[in-house]
Amino acid sequence: MTQDDMIQRIVIVGGGTAGWMAAAAFSRVLGAMPGLLITLIESDAIGTVGVGEATIPDICLFNNLLGINENLFMRETGATYKLGIEFVDWYKKGHSYVHPFGNYGIDMLGIEFHHMWLRGLSIGDNSNIDEYSIATMAGKMERFMRPDVNQPNSPLSKFSYAFQFDAGRYAQFLRRRSQAQGVERIEGKIVDTLLDSQNGHVRHVQLEDGSKIEGDLFIDCSGFRALLIGGAMGVGFEDWTKWLPCDRAVAMPCAYPNGQSGADSEPLTRSIAQPAGWQWRIPLQHRIGNGHVYSSAHMNAQEAEKILRDNLDGEVLGEANHIRFTAGHRKKAWVKNVISLGLSGGFLEPLESTAIHLVQTGISRILTLFPTRKCNVKEIERFNQQSIEDYVTIRDFLILHYKATSRDDSEFWDYCRNLEPPSGLADKLAMFESSGRVFRENNELFTETSWLSVMVGQGVKAGGYHPAAHLISEVETKERLRHIRGVIKQTANAMPAQADFLRQQGAIMPQEEMK
Repeated sequence: MTQDDMIQRIVIVGGGTAGWMAAAAFSRVLGAMPGLLITLIESDAIGTVGVGEATIPDICLFNNLLGINENLFMRETGATYKLGIEFVDWYKKGHSYVHPFGNYGIDMLGIEFHHMWLRGLSIGDNSNIDEYSIATMAGKMERFMRPDVNQPNSPLSKFSYAFQFDAGRYAQFLRRRSQAQGVERIEGKIVDTLLDSQNGHVRHVQLEDGSKIEGDLFIDCSGFRALLIGGAMGVGFEDWTKWLPCDRAVAMPCAYPNGQSGADSEPLTRSIAQPAGWQWRIPLQHRIGNGHVYSSAHMNAQEAEKILRDNLDGEVLGEANHIRFTAGHRKKAWVKNVISLGLSGGFLEPLESTAIHLVQTGISRILTLFPTRKCNVKEIERFNQQSIEDYVTIRDFLILHYKATSRDDSEFWDYCRNLEPPSGLADKLAMFESSGRVFRENNELFTETSWLSVMVGQGVKAGGYHPAAHLISEVETKERLRHIRGVIKQTANAMPAQADFLRQQGAIMPQEEMK
């Protein structure tokens, strides 16, 4: 490789969360490369979706990569902690469960804990699987502390955490860091793109004022418009509406009632099933993020907005933001010298808070496969293959929530209950229903614990358990289960309240910013 082969200019098209995450990561990791310039183009006249306020634990790795002080980040973005997602009314009305960040119980005899729990069910121990999760129990008690890896035998080492934050403030937070690290921001609206006649690469984008921004590598963070990957490069879209029929959302923040603070809330995101979709509730320090995701084939926008307004905790803080989307992904995430990130590459509804994670994994993959100006075909093929695998495994996990339900109170739920699942999901369900086993394929995002929590929570019945569970007597099995429940409850109860932890860490948002 010669100096002439090296990427000299990265152009990020679009700001928002995806754009500024990319800018912050590239400038942090690649900023010292000789002669490298990183430019981000965005227009204040173009809004961003900006509702991706809940995350999963991998966000901690991203923030650590950027060298972000967690307490500063919490203050700047109005963040609260998140120990899992509570699903309400999904299996049936009046029922709820938590998908926790962490493990259940403790493995015994070399087999996963849930086989001992299943054995317990068969002999009369009717305890709920939630009782064996420190993340779930602490979340319901409004308690939080960071995991303690120095106590491997304690429940305190058996969980992880994520954040709930203001996506707009997070983007601004990363913008300040990016610009301090040398990223150039250009204000402007892109009106045209010029392709190289010989190799098909994007040579430059043209702005409304006539200026032309040249680049060697273009990162498309233009949202649903997909200006480069869909427009200039003409990449088609894989539509998954038949499996994920929700195609609309309405978002609306609200205040806390009676002067309460998000610091005093449960460190859990909540998803409440509705007649034609579901409603999210995300407690931030300074407000509650709310939204209603629904199927336009089963409900109109006015009804969807009314359902959302009728189920808010406090005073509405902004106008209703109506969003249209199609579940699926671009058939190729990387073509020539254009790589899509975020909504330009695809969309999967925020049911399991995966939107920011997909941006993060895309950034990580770009850094791993960072090209020369030639953009090697093998690197592009690997990137595209892995990107599609990410979407497929997340898709199957989301479909599980809709497919595994006993609800029959609307046309929407009838449709979902009778879905023919994709082969990967069908195999997982068949395995669990025959033997109680859960397998994680190819290091997919969601762990065995995640799949177990949703299958059990949504009423999928295990057809058995590992035979080795019989090596412990019935009496001892019940005693061990009782002891584990007790230790987890006692440990969770000893954790500080989330509000106290935030105050102790100096992570409370300044009062003047609480607006």
